[in-house]
Amino acid sequence: MRYLMIHKLDESLPEAWNPSQAFIEKMNAFIGEVQASGVLLAAEGVHQSSEGAIIRKDAKGLSVTDGPFTEAREVIGGFALVNVADKAEAIEMGRRFADLFPEVSVEVRRVFEEEDFGEQPQ
Repeated sequence: MRYLMIHKLDESLPEAWNPSQAFIEKMNAFIGEVQASGVLLAAEGVHQSSEGAIIRKDAKGLSVTDGPFTEAREVIGGFALVNVADKAEAIEMGRRFADLFPEVSVEVRRVFEEEDFGEQPQ
């Protein structure tokens, strides 16, 4: 089963976007371990929201708002996509990942698989 782990950071904390060398080493070791185990499909960090935009659609149409996203305390800091046996394994990996940070929230979500949609028309 594939799970997406999205980590969210408090954008107001400078260390969230300027990690220490010690943090980088811990993160590299963790990513290396997960890669070697064969479960990591992808993992990336993202830039601060000031370099992004939000696109919203409602009854009035589409709107684009450039970052930073001042209305949000937490913003996405990155993601990892893993292929694990079950939700419990995904949560355990998310816990280990969260433990690398002084402050973070990690959302773990199962990714839809083809079989989740039943028979597909040909």
